[in-house]
Order: sequence, then structure tokens, then C-alpha cells
Amino acid sequence: MALNERLEAELLEDEDENEDTQEDKFLTFVLADEEYGIEIRYVTEIIGMQKITEVPDVPSYIRGVINLRGKVIPVMDVRLRFGLPERPYDERTCVVVINVAEQAVGLIVDRVSEVLDIPKSEIEPPPQVKKGSGSRFIEGLGKVGDTVKILLNAEKLLFDEGGSS
Repeated sequence: MALNERLEAELLEDEDENEDTQEDKFLTFVLADEEYGIEIRYVTEIIGMQKITEVPDVPSYIRGVINLRGKVIPVMDVRLRFGLPERPYDERTCVVVINVAEQAVGLIVDRVSEVLDIPKSEIEPPPQVKKGSGSRFIEGLGKVGDTVKILLNAEKLLFDEGGSS
């Protein structure tokens, strides 16, 4: 888990510096062979898989809750949120804990990649195609070298319950 420790150190460094240093920084992670990014300012920590307590009567993508140092937080499987096929969790599966509007939520991702600087000039709006199950969560497309990272809107990911429109 050396990668997790390195990312954790980067996150802690960013917390010590002023807010401007977090601008244009994204934590990238992999889901089903695609790379996604979420603004680093929302990320509080990255942890390995924990024991998840199932909770009745929640959307299927909410796997349940975990006890994180005495705080109970809901855990969302981002694969299921996007309508992707479920896959067994393995040693690379991580929980990215984010905090949006004073709500801490764990995001289960296939694996965490790295923290990237993606300047606004390298971010394009998402294509205006028919909104699919996951496209409403896309903030933009970040160009990094010859690759594209799908940048997510953390607030919509957590709170948007609307269907495709």
C-alpha cells in the first residue's frame, strides 16, 4: 500500500498549505479501465476496504456504512452509481473519503492512481450527448498528455437523485 501512503502524504501536505495550492489538483482513480478525477479539496483521506454494515432502504449503490475512527459514514460504490457491472473487491480496492457540504462519504473505487495538476485551460466541458446514467456527474474532461481524465462533480455524485433527462 505504498501508493496509498504516498497519496496520503500529498493530501496532508496540501492541507498544510493555503487553499490556492489545491486549485487545479485532482485525485485520480480507476473504475473499469477508465480514469476519473475528483477535486482534491473534497478528499480527506484514502483508506483500504473496511467492514461495511449494510443499511436497509437505501439506494443499491450505497453499500452501507463504516465506522471511521468513531464516525459513522455512508459508503458508495461508484461503479454501481454509474451503472457499471459490480466486481469483487480486491487488495487494490480503496475507499476515498470525501467531504462535500459537511457530509463525509466514502467512495469505493477499483484503485487510486495519483494526484494530478490539471489547469483549467486543459479542461473541456463534457460532450453534449444524450445524458446517460453517469454523464450527469461529469464536470469536465481533463487533458493530461495524450490521455483524458473524466473529472467528476462531487456534489452531483453525492446528492443528484434525478434520473436521466
